[in-house]
Amino acid sequence: MRTISLDLRERILASYDQKEGTREEIAHRFRVSLGMVKKLLQRRRQGGGIGPRYHRCGLKPGKVAAQSQTFRQLLSRKPDMTLEELRRATALDCTLPAIHYVLEKMGLTYKKRRSVPANKTGPTLPGRAGIGGGGKRRSTPRG
Repeated sequence: MRTISLDLRERILASYDQKEGTREEIAHRFRVSLGMVKKLLQRRRQGGGIGPRYHRCGLKPGKVAAQSQTFRQLLSRKPDMTLEELRRATALDCTLPAIHYVLEKMGLTYKKRRSVPANKTGPTLPGRAGIGGGGKRRSTPRG
């Protein structure tokens, strides 16, 4: 989704201020969502700027990715480390998803796998049974 221009934002607000229609009509006229009109009005009312917010701000991925060799060494010693344990072991000040994405790019999976099936007996039939009751066998003979 593209960010709408500052000019369009100003025209939307000017149109609303001049009472040229309801919020729904203004959204339809400028071909934006009703939510966008509401958010613009709310941000202006709260005193914030109406310009687009910064996109993708925060910790740069390179800082966490630089620890990839350390992650690999730690996980070779203890493969079941949690993301929180990895963060503490490397003393990184980052989010857990940041570590997850680095591990994913390294090709390391974090999914815990069970060593036994969830149901010890397992499925009894390879597929679904047919329609009707003719497929059932009796455990004792008639008679």
